[in-house]
Amino acid sequence: MASTGLIWFRNDLRVHDNHSIRKAIVSNDRVLSVYCFDPRHFGRSDFGFRKTEKFRAQFLIDSVGQLRENLEKRNIPLFVFFGTPEDTLPHFIAKHSVQSIYLQKEWTPEETSIEKALRTSDGMQTVIWTHTYDQFLFHPEGIPFDLNNIPDVFTNFRRKCERYATIKEEVRTDDVLPEENLLPNPTQIPTLEDLGFTSFEIDPRTAFPFKGGETEAANRLQDYFWNTRNLSVYKKTRNGLIGPDYSSKFSPWLANGSLSARTVYHKIKQYEAEVEKNESTYWLIFEMIWRDFFKYISLQYDNSIFKIGGILNKDYSWSTDSDLIKDWIDGKTPERFVNANMIELKNTGWMSNRGRQNVSSYFAKHLQLDWRIGAAYFESMLIDYDVHSNYGNWMYVAGVGNDPRDRQFNIKFQAERYDTNHIFQKLWLQDQMF
Repeated sequence: MASTGLIWFRNDLRVHDNHSIRKAIVSNDRVLSVYCFDPRHFGRSDFGFRKTEKFRAQFLIDSVGQLRENLEKRNIPLFVFFGTPEDTLPHFIAKHSVQSIYLQKEWTPEETSIEKALRTSDGMQTVIWTHTYDQFLFHPEGIPFDLNNIPDVFTNFRRKCERYATIKEEVRTDDVLPEENLLPNPTQIPTLEDLGFTSFEIDPRTAFPFKGGETEAANRLQDYFWNTRNLSVYKKTRNGLIGPDYSSKFSPWLANGSLSARTVYHKIKQYEAEVEKNESTYWLIFEMIWRDFFKYISLQYDNSIFKIGGILNKDYSWSTDSDLIKDWIDGKTPERFVNANMIELKNTGWMSNRGRQNVSSYFAKHLQLDWRIGAAYFESMLIDYDVHSNYGNWMYVAGVGNDPRDRQFNIKFQAERYDTNHIFQKLWLQDQMF
């Protein structure tokens, strides 16, 4: 009997450098794929925010659309459902006699509970599950640490990984399956309206005017590296605030897996060989190691990254003052630099790294508000939301994570240093006097 494998896409929305695709093709006569727009992802969190707001929702719609197009070029159909995986997939799996499921490994509680619910559904007990660790730069099998003994200090993690770990080559996924593999597919990708939003225009001031999807990610990488060679000055410009090119802006595509960290790394190495190798080319790798670090911290500490005491289990006195929280969200605090960044986020779903550090420090250290509320708001709003980096960074800033110095940002000093002429603040605070 012909074997059928199913690729279940979650945060790996690409065809290139995807081990799940490769393994499914090698091991099966027929390969199908599926993506579920889970209604829970668009509902309310415990803190009252929509878990996914309109900016990331649209980026996700774009990404799934390009994934479907790129899979169809290889004669692999992508079936798209608006429903929970445990409700929609068992029937689909039974209908198509799926024997094996291929998926990216996830370990945070929402993802694992969904997978458990699907595994225990009727008829699922005989299905074989194959996981891949495709979201890392340094694969778990190749790092010089036990997964239960990751260093709590980033520098120690980085130095050992740079010295002893290797980064795998990209996996080949250019096989084109027979045309008969491309089954009729009546499923539709939902619209913003289907997900409960109204359509919107992109704010012309945004620093992230890009669309979601693997093709868009490849275009951005081509432009940032080869067309403009902005990679050569990344370290000098990365603390910028205005415009699309002060940083790579790869994070949204990395977050939903439209782009792999391995691809970025090997393109940097190609750039270093063909154009130049300098501190800036290294620094983009350095930032991706930070991304890996927070994934490993999440993997080690499990649910502690969501607890008020963080991974340090520290007992601070946190406030939940709703007026202070609302003023922070609406950009109505006494700090104009905080306000400008928060208004940018509300209007675009984007904020610079420099802005994120300042507004989160202000929220947790100055206002002494429960840092998890700020993290939940970022989860809702940010186009590039990644659970590990988001909660890792918020713990770090709040003093319950991986910052050995437990520092606090001087907002006025930061504003003068990074927005000396108030150009950024004027851009977003057009109704305020300077």
